[in-house]
This record gives sequence, C-alpha cells and structure tokens, in this order.
Amino acid sequence: MPAVFLVAVTLAVFGIRAALHHSPAAAPPKPHVTHVAVTARYYRVRSGDTLTAVAAKTRISVVRLLHLNPKLQPTALFIGERIRLR
Repeated sequence: MPAVFLVAVTLAVFGIRAALHHSPAAAPPKPHVTHVAVTARYYRVRSGDTLTAVAAKTRISVVRLLHLNPKLQPTALFIGERIRLR
C-alpha cells in the first residue's frame, strides 16, 4: 500500500507541476522521447529519468513496474540502475 500511495502522490505532483508551468502563449517544447523495444527485458535508468518517465517510454504502467521490481524505490532512481520490464 505505501508504494501505491507514493505512486499516486508522485503522479499528482507531476500533474500539478505540469499545469502550473504550462504557458499558453508559448509553443510547447518538442518532447525528447526515446523508444524502447517491446522485447526489452530491462531498462537502464538515465540522467533525469523518473519512474513515470520510464513508464511512458516503455509503455508499461507504473503499477506494473513496481510489481515487477518490488525493491525499487520510485522516488530514488539511480543512474545505471536496471528496471525489469517483463
């Protein structure tokens, strides 16, 4: 349950932050999306990655990533850390 709570709070913070930093006058920046092959079994954390970003890049839900990686701390990802995808 604590992991689900952390995920919910993290998603809420990102949503609020995105809403506050959205400028309607300026064109939105082009997102830099790195696609990961569907057959990949692991994702290696890069600088600036968050669990939400990894979930979006790999198209796997945050809940599923947490289920596959029970020792993973969603608020403390380390560069080079491997996250199991399948």
